Amino acid sequence: MRDVTDNEIGGFGITEAEDLLFVTDVVLVKQKVTCVTISFEDESVADFFEDQVEAGRQPEQFARLWLHTHPGDSPEPSGTDESTFARVFGSCDWAIMFIVAQNGSTFARLRFNAGPGGEVKIPVCVDYSYEFDAADFEVWKEQYKANVIEDHTFSLTGRSKKDSKKQEDELEMFGGNVFEETSVFSSHDLLGEIDSMEPMEREIFMEELSVRSDFWDESEVIYE
Repeated sequence: MRDVTDNEIGGFGITEAEDLLFVTDVVLVKQKVTCVTISFEDESVADFFEDQVEAGRQPEQFARLWLHTHPGDSPEPSGTDESTFARVFGSCDWAIMFIVAQNGSTFARLRFNAGPGGEVKIPVCVDYSYEFDAADFEVWKEQYKANVIEDHTFSLTGRSKKDSKKQEDELEMFGGNVFEETSVFSSHDLLGEIDSMEPMEREIFMEELSVRSDFWDESEVIYE
């Protein structure tokens, strides 16, 4: 979601009851977005809450982790982020604001109201020891199309605004496998292919490559 658009995208983190800081899924609700704001549709949020309760989850499993993206390289919360977090989550016993920027940097802060109350920044990591069943690119693409209404009135990133055709191409990358039409080639050819990719395409390729041990010929050694 972070790389498909130059705008912010927001959602809720889903956790297991026994580990409320381990996010196992991210769910979008209907929203109108710009490069600096996110406006959730009230009815969509209400429907999301109702669906989660019907699924047997408690509010602390689906309504305490506010996740959103930043289109630039800074994950630090803006004044708007701070006021939204205080207004929407200020009465909760605890809540987390999590932000991921387009360069991969993150920010997470836990706010709690127990006792005198307080807040603390907390570290973020990906736990590769768990299977991530929610990694379904087709579902992600459909979630994006169904929930996000973009307003490209202006951009703070310095990049050109994406036209509809380019954005559709990028959405298609959610559902495709970068290896599907890749023929066998040498290591030098591979490096050339990677170098010619768009930044987002290169990031997706490298992430998939890192878990595709079957792609590498372990008998080959590359020397400078």
